[in-house]
Amino acid sequence: MSALALIIAIIALILAILAYQRTGGELELKRRLDTLSGALDNLREKTADLLDKMETALRKGEQKEEGGTSA
Repeated sequence: MSALALIIAIIALILAILAYQRTGGELELKRRLDTLSGALDNLREKTADLLDKMETALRKGEQKEEGGTSA
């Protein structure tokens, strides 16, 4: 009886491994991770550019205020 349970467990394990590989397995996870890493890097660059533009606009506003009050 225990031998039958062992055989069924081994068959179930093999089926689970085949299903995992069929759905993509580790290669698909690595591809998705690379895609997400690229998107994250792109988002970082856009955020840095936006912050740089905001800083430039803020400094221009400060210079106008300083120029208007001292004149």
